[in-house]
Amino acid sequence: MTIDDIISNAITEDIGDGDHTTLATLPSGASGKAKLLVKEKGILCGVDLARKIFKTVDPDLQINILITDGTAINIGDIAFEVTGNRASILKSERLVLNFMQRLSGIATATNRAVKKLEGLNTKILDTRKTTPLLRELEKYAVRTGGGENHRMGLYDMVMIKDNHVDYAGGIENAINAVQNYFTKTGKKLKTEIEVRNFKELQQVLNCGKVDRIMLDNFSVKDLDKAVHLINGRFETEASGGITEETLRKFAETGVDYISMGALTHQIKSLDLSLKAINTSHIEM
Repeated sequence: MTIDDIISNAITEDIGDGDHTTLATLPSGASGKAKLLVKEKGILCGVDLARKIFKTVDPDLQINILITDGTAINIGDIAFEVTGNRASILKSERLVLNFMQRLSGIATATNRAVKKLEGLNTKILDTRKTTPLLRELEKYAVRTGGGENHRMGLYDMVMIKDNHVDYAGGIENAINAVQNYFTKTGKKLKTEIEVRNFKELQQVLNCGKVDRIMLDNFSVKDLDKAVHLINGRFETEASGGITEETLRKFAETGVDYISMGALTHQIKSLDLSLKAINTSHIEM
């Protein structure tokens, strides 16, 4: 499903057979202006998407963008102004806000995490813990906040997790099965494997044939030991139970990446509002 499809379906979901409140209260053809008002400090995200939503609802709406995606915003800032048919503006309002508030919330949380790692080489990654059908947008918000994307889906990277290992009968079996699959299909994807303890880590080190090792739910002390054992032979990633408060301690071990599902699945939307301008005069 494309972004255009998502917008179209979301408009249909919200409007149904008509915005009856607007149809009842506003004269047909009345034009006006509104502004996107920032009510909470953070990182802005979703401006280009908002433009697309407005234009989908009404191609004649004019959007004057004042602040672009990725910009730090403060209370009272105006991100953009939209001018045109008032009914079209009101039809677009909630959908624009729903997307922009959530995406800005993701970008803001990501940016906070990234700032905690200033001076270190560790990168922040998202996960596949995203809203169904909105993954492309939510991962864009992570990038907007300064983070990096892990795999987009099941198709663009091999990620051997604990269940794969258990079903395959062990780490060596799982890794070798992936290599056989590549040979059979002609595919060559980056390969990562999750380990839960030092025994599994040693098995991976003995076997090789992967690009990155995910150290799942390791303590800071154990992560530090594991990173030194790996000694640059493979990329390293830490995951599981890492919060904003503990993030830097984990990063100081020298791990290459820290993945945080909370960036997209436990996010607080940023407070934004679409406010009418010059409501006292209606142009016909």
